[in-house]
Amino acid sequence: MEGTLIPYKMLSQDAYSRWLGIEILSCEIGRVKVGMTIRKEMLNSMDKAHGGISYSLADTAFGFTANTHGRYAVSIDTSINHIEALNQDDYITAEATLDVQKTKVGFNFVEVKRGDELVALFKGVVYRTNKNWEK
Repeated sequence: MEGTLIPYKMLSQDAYSRWLGIEILSCEIGRVKVGMTIRKEMLNSMDKAHGGISYSLADTAFGFTANTHGRYAVSIDTSINHIEALNQDDYITAEATLDVQKTKVGFNFVEVKRGDELVALFKGVVYRTNKNWEK
């Protein structure tokens, strides 16, 4: 399957990302940008977006990007640094800004932004399986 189609297939099969309202904004081999709007049910007890929301958006961008190379790639390590708090109705994006693929592992950095403002930095490592994505 062509790599740039894989994220669309993944999203169609990902109930959680669809529940979040994630949309694919751009897609190329080794680079995917996704976005979503923060809803009231995503807020924590301090009336700010739960940290898991920006993490989930970044993790989705990471997973989609890692799989554009045509083989099933599964997460083996991730981390996030939250820089700014997010509010209801904020529209945030996550884009893989670095994609390094080795034989069996891949490394990605993902920037999460509110407009032009950097709000979180995510790092992820994937294991690339021998299984290819099929139509």
